[in-house]
Amino acid sequence: MAEVPPRVAIVGAGIAGVALAAALSQRGLACNVFEKTRNLREIGAGIQISPNGSRLLQDLGIGRCLERRGVRPDSIDVRNWADGRTLARTPLGQACEQMYGAPYLALHRADLHSALVEQLPESVLHLGLECVEITQVEDEVAIRCADGFETRADVVIGADGIRSAVRQLMIGDEPRFSGQSIYRAVVPAEAWPTANERPHVSIWMGPGQHCVAYPISGGASVSVAATAEAGDWRRESWSAEGSKGELLDAYAGWAPELLSLLSAAPSVTRWALYDRDPVDRWSNERVTLIGDAAHPMLPFGAQGASLGLEDALTLAICLQNATASTVPDALRRYEALRRPRTEQVHRFIRENERNHHVDDGDGQRERDAALDTDFGLRQRAWLFGHDAAAEATSNVVAPVR
Repeated sequence: MAEVPPRVAIVGAGIAGVALAAALSQRGLACNVFEKTRNLREIGAGIQISPNGSRLLQDLGIGRCLERRGVRPDSIDVRNWADGRTLARTPLGQACEQMYGAPYLALHRADLHSALVEQLPESVLHLGLECVEITQVEDEVAIRCADGFETRADVVIGADGIRSAVRQLMIGDEPRFSGQSIYRAVVPAEAWPTANERPHVSIWMGPGQHCVAYPISGGASVSVAATAEAGDWRRESWSAEGSKGELLDAYAGWAPELLSLLSAAPSVTRWALYDRDPVDRWSNERVTLIGDAAHPMLPFGAQGASLGLEDALTLAICLQNATASTVPDALRRYEALRRPRTEQVHRFIRENERNHHVDDGDGQRERDAALDTDFGLRQRAWLFGHDAAAEATSNVVAPVR
């Protein structure tokens, strides 16, 4: 095979997929992104980007833009579910940026997604193409879409989320249902005066569920995410309409400040929460996965988008000096760098799943006593301090066996 740059096909135009396309384009590598929806838009919800993600947005040249569109919270406040008192506080703001070299940001998902899309050449995105078949043919991969469109590439990356078609074709495992659902809403900022006085992230932890709120859109709105037992609810669509009345019933008796905030929601969406157990491989010779397609996790640690950015930059660096013939080596290097990291974060998220929802009593008091340590800023060094691009750059010339 001639020593030419690889033809790259990305399936899925969510945050991880467009971040990868932007990182590849930045490095002079052409790619095509195939997205099954006909209208490219992100859901109306907030997203938190910790320093391990925001430093990569800086690498992509959109960090300053997003800092203007978003909010830099002063802290993460862990609060009692019933009376709202603060149990622990993680300082963010300037202290976090000085310690980790990048800010902690609270953004509207649409602002992040659109900023990434704006980095792409016009010819990169192809909408309305649903991938249904991937077949390795000698030293390339054939892609077939639902409408009959076919193309070939030297490498295919599945960036198509927790219900990844690429993953299903390659691995065939099933997501794990958590028993939880999540309600999301974007609320006018005046409904939560505390956030205007001091921008911060609040986490109310209680028996069986928790709620997170933080300002977004330059402080004009507040993003709210509230978990609750799913019952018979199994819908996963981020646009599925939820019942505000059922949300308020689920949080009856919780802190008055929180109930006031939930009551101000103009509307709510609701979806069931799934993740997957880690697997032994994400790749075959010329196909790999990134983001939620590779390692979907529950939203109990605000790491989904940041991990997708880490994957995207790492894979772009691994591919930047690859040729069509050395793609398998590049994918092995990518997976060797990323799997240990994502498995560590996965364990952290599963631990949060247990700790956030402890019933009142001895276990809750034991958890609360440890919060100051568990939520300390320095205790987040392993998470916030990670520089995926630097790690990939320093390892990209090392042999992978």
